Amino acid sequence: MNEYEKKVYEDVQAWKRNMYKKSSLLQRLSKQAQTKMNDLIPEKAHQVISESIKNMVKATIFGSDILTTSKPKDQLSLFQRDQLLEEKLSIYRKTAVAEGAGTGAGGILLGLADFPLLLSIEMKFLFEAAHIYGFDTKEYSERLFILHIFQLAFSSDETRRETMNTIENWEEEKERLVDMDWRKLQQEYRDYIDLVKMLQLIPGLGAAFGAYANYQLLDRLGETAGNCYRLRLLSQ
Repeated sequence: MNEYEKKVYEDVQAWKRNMYKKSSLLQRLSKQAQTKMNDLIPEKAHQVISESIKNMVKATIFGSDILTTSKPKDQLSLFQRDQLLEEKLSIYRKTAVAEGAGTGAGGILLGLADFPLLLSIEMKFLFEAAHIYGFDTKEYSERLFILHIFQLAFSSDETRRETMNTIENWEEEKERLVDMDWRKLQQEYRDYIDLVKMLQLIPGLGAAFGAYANYQLLDRLGETAGNCYRLRLLSQ
């Protein structure tokens, strides 16, 4: 293990500890407020979000070759992989920001259209991340791993800890996993994004909220994906 890999190992261990931590009081209070806010959101908006999540995540398993044309990267150092991930994340983050600002400025109908568009960006990025770290997404287990990264990034305390345990022990866990808990995946993501994304539907403020929300969501996804794949490589 070289000096860079030692530093990454320490960073990943710190990240793991953070994943197992309980959310702060402020975050838990925000969650309670979000639950109350959800009751005020039109049912049509809930339906759009639910269907978008269900269709996109299932596409990840059943026919997502269209999501990316890249191939697994071989013969790269961990440093090179990390650098390449940052470059790709920057591109996808800018795309998500532009998309969020554009749909947010277009009122409620375009605001609702943001959900499937954002999910497509997120899934494409995750496939890119897998290939950057040398994993072949043609394998069913690697697509399941992608969905576990997605769930880890956007979930509540209990689910986050459960998912983190699965990712830490992936070589054993993947042998028994045959599918995702779709209901949990959908609900966790919805609960995570509902409040911040619903602000995108506010006339006059939607563009700013949409751009900010998408930036933060891609940033969190990028950090989670990078650490998950670095954890796997360092464990080998």
